[in-house]
Amino acid sequence: MSQCCRKIKDTVQKLASDHKDIHSSVSRVGKAIDRNFDSEICGVVSDAVWDSREKQQQILQMAIVEHLYQQGMLSVAEELCQESTLNVDLDFKQPFLELNRILEALHEQDLGPALEWAVSHRQRLLELNSSLEFKLHRLHFIRLLAGGPEKQLEALSYARHFQPFARLHQREIQVMMGSLVYLRLGLEKSPYCHLLDNSHWAEICETFTRDACSLLGLSVESPLSVSFASGCVALPVLMNIKAVIEQRQCTGVWSHKDELPIEIELGMKCWYHSVFACPILRQQTSDSNPPIKLICGHVISRDALNKLINGGKLKCPYCPMEQNPADGKRIIF
Repeated sequence: MSQCCRKIKDTVQKLASDHKDIHSSVSRVGKAIDRNFDSEICGVVSDAVWDSREKQQQILQMAIVEHLYQQGMLSVAEELCQESTLNVDLDFKQPFLELNRILEALHEQDLGPALEWAVSHRQRLLELNSSLEFKLHRLHFIRLLAGGPEKQLEALSYARHFQPFARLHQREIQVMMGSLVYLRLGLEKSPYCHLLDNSHWAEICETFTRDACSLLGLSVESPLSVSFASGCVALPVLMNIKAVIEQRQCTGVWSHKDELPIEIELGMKCWYHSVFACPILRQQTSDSNPPIKLICGHVISRDALNKLINGGKLKCPYCPMEQNPADGKRIIF
C-alpha cells in the first residue's frame, strides 16, 4: 500500500510539473493575442457610412448563400435560407445547380454532361474564343487511348469530332493522332506519356468553371471570398488611418459610402473594371458624375465641366479651346 501511495504521489508531482510548463506557454498566448489583435474592429468605420443594420444583415446573408451555392454546398445554403427566412428565387439558384451538377460529374471523370452543355452553348462559347468543347473532346479521345489497342478503332472513329477545330488546334490534333503509333507498345513508355497526365482533369474543371461563369453571368470567385480577401488587405491600413484621425482629432474625413479616405492598393487580382478619376476635382467618376469628353479630346468629370462654365461657354483647362458645354459627350469605359 505504501509503495502504491508513493508511486501515485510521484505521478501526481510529474503531472503537476508538466502542467506547469504547458500552462506557462498557454498563458502567454492570450497576452500575444491582445498585443497583436484589435479587440474591436467595427469601430474602424462610422455607422453613418453604412445602410441600416437590417439592410446590412440581408446583404451579408445573401452573400453567404451565394458563396455556399457557388461552392456546391447546396444543402447548407437551403438550410440557411430557411433559418434566416431569406427568400431566394429559383432563377437565382438554377445556374449554380447546373454548374455544380456538371462539375461533380467532371470530378468523377464523367465528360457526358459537360460535353452536352458545351455543344448546346457552342455559338456563345465561340464568341468568347473558348476552347472548352475541343478540350472536352480531346480528353475523351485520351481516355480512349488509355484503353489500349482494343479502343483503337473507337478512338479513330471519335477523331472525327476534331474536324471543326482543325484550323485553330492543328498542332494538338497532330500530337494526338501521332500517339496512335505507340498504342500497342503502351503510351506510358512513349514520348506521348504526357497525354495521360491527371492534371488534364484539373485543367478542364478550371476551364469549364471560367467559361460557364462567363456565359451564365456569374463571377468565377464568389463576392464573399473576394470581399474577405480584400478586407484582409485593407483593414490594417484603415486601422492605421483611424488611429491617425483620432490622434489629430479630424472630423468628416470619411463620411461617404462610395469611397475610402485614402486609396488602398489591392493588387492586379482585384482589378475588375476601368476607373477614371477627374484630373480637375481629383475625384473618381460615378454614374451621377460621369466622365465627359470635350471637343478637343480632353476628358473631365461632369461636375468639373459645370464648374468651369462661364457665360455659357467652356474653356478647356488643358488647352485654350473654347467650346459649347452641350457639345461634351459622356464616355462609358
